[in-house]
Amino acid sequence: MFLFLSFLCPASASSLQGEVDAEGAPEEAKLLSDIHQLTFAGKRSGEGYFSPDGSSLVFQSERQEDNPFYQIYVLKMGTGDEWRVSPGSGKTTCSWILPGDKVLFASTHEDPQAAQKQKDEFELRASGKERRYSWDYDENYELYIGGLHGEDLRKLTDARGYDAEAAASPDGARIVFASNREAYAPERTEEERAQAEKDPSYFADIYSMNADGSDLRRLTDAKGYDGGPFFSADGKRIVWRRFSEGGETAEIHTMNADGSDQAAVTKLGAMSWAPYFHPSGDYIVFGTNLQGFDNFELYIVDAQGQHEPVRVTFTAGFDSLPVFSPDGSRLAWTSGRTPDDTSQIFIAEWSDAAAREALGLTPITRLTASTDLKGAPGISGSGLCEHVSALASEDMEGRLTGTEGEEKATQYAADFFKGLGLEPAGDNGGYLQEFKFTAGVSLGEENVLAIEPDSGEPSEFLTGFDWQPLAFSKVGEAGPAGVVFAGYGIVAPGEEGQPEYDSYAHLDVEGKWVVVFRFLPEDVSAERRQFFNRYASLRHKTMIARDRKALGIIVVSGPNSQAKEPLVPLKFDASLAGSSVAAI
Repeated sequence: MFLFLSFLCPASASSLQGEVDAEGAPEEAKLLSDIHQLTFAGKRSGEGYFSPDGSSLVFQSERQEDNPFYQIYVLKMGTGDEWRVSPGSGKTTCSWILPGDKVLFASTHEDPQAAQKQKDEFELRASGKERRYSWDYDENYELYIGGLHGEDLRKLTDARGYDAEAAASPDGARIVFASNREAYAPERTEEERAQAEKDPSYFADIYSMNADGSDLRRLTDAKGYDGGPFFSADGKRIVWRRFSEGGETAEIHTMNADGSDQAAVTKLGAMSWAPYFHPSGDYIVFGTNLQGFDNFELYIVDAQGQHEPVRVTFTAGFDSLPVFSPDGSRLAWTSGRTPDDTSQIFIAEWSDAAAREALGLTPITRLTASTDLKGAPGISGSGLCEHVSALASEDMEGRLTGTEGEEKATQYAADFFKGLGLEPAGDNGGYLQEFKFTAGVSLGEENVLAIEPDSGEPSEFLTGFDWQPLAFSKVGEAGPAGVVFAGYGIVAPGEEGQPEYDSYAHLDVEGKWVVVFRFLPEDVSAERRQFFNRYASLRHKTMIARDRKALGIIVVSGPNSQAKEPLVPLKFDASLAGSSVAAI
């Protein structure tokens, strides 16, 4: 068997799709490379978020013929497979994948007017009219959680008002979300009710709850819209967008997971929103229309807001809703840079080193064994390629256990652990720990097999030619004793469609040698062979003989077996090392 392992290191040049400003392409290439479109179907798609292991992306898309509103879909990154998770009716938004492949999203599918609202929207579009895009804070939005394919869907919230924009903590224990349920509280004044009617987002705040919907806590209470919260990779901080009281501007804020230590990170005086932590927690990516009312671009800013934000994208139109992959090596975001100007999800390789340099942060240019990486993010694409190149180099000589090359590779790993600041727990206070292992097996010099006839001298056989011990045979003398033939040595319990099989039926093998054929019966159906395969290994046959108190087992190649090797190859088998019976 040949194993081919291919690592494609990210290219440095960018391959943009869509219209990019002539001067913008080189600017984008400073932080982004290999930019390409990830979703294509539907009128528009957006808000893509990675699963914890980065293998899937959950997103919203308008692509159903019978529903003009967003529904939730999952994209399998390795295969490109896509499927819908949400029920298909009503409106949905803001999805998330929790550990254990649980999908969280907001939906109005239980709204009694859901079907009518879909019909009304279709009629409006058919009339040629098009309303200016604005977000709908439908009071029927509730949070739901279910399986990766939409199974076992369960409702988490049940309060009047908009409950959406949810994300989970890294361990999946807590959920943060935005809700304007306070707008419908009975103690609201007439003036406040009028404000809520005019602007439903005005009373939106950040809430936190357990993943089962219990232990609800309100984290913010400022006038104006607080929304779009996300946890940091360590679960200690939350980043979100806070609108001014009048809704003209928005700034990026962070706080502790319990709502304390709230602080503004940006002060741009523009519409800055959709923030997301880099896995390191050192900086935040977000979208802002600082360049113009309809021109949203991506920016990054350090998590404390001590440095000026740095621009990431330079393409006219909409670039926002960014999210990092779990290892921080890629950035996905929603962009209108498509040929038909529809919004779709794009993805690119991300340069963490360039981002840190631009923000004046401690550089972590490459994940090498000598780099001090305390508090660093997961391995990036470039760092992974560097490790593979080092460990696969000729200097490592293949890293065969016990060789000089293996010792070099082990020291490489130890040096890397030291660079990470990990506390050593090996021998003598170091990073290495010795252990014994079996590197191989070979025959000793005193192996003897002889048959004692009723009279005359014993007949001896040549070791390695006529016979040899199996690797898991017990060590020491065995016999002489009588011999019993037990067919293929298989004992298989019956199951549906397959009768039981017992090679030892009516045989007494206690204290005797058992002779059995290798493999399994040749003259049986394919289904029967598949059934026998579970019970035909040499390990299993030896265990059966041992359980019947046999002295030992002699495995021979039957006349119809067509065995390529007359003797079973001598190789180490840890699962039966030190067997209590002789096996040859």
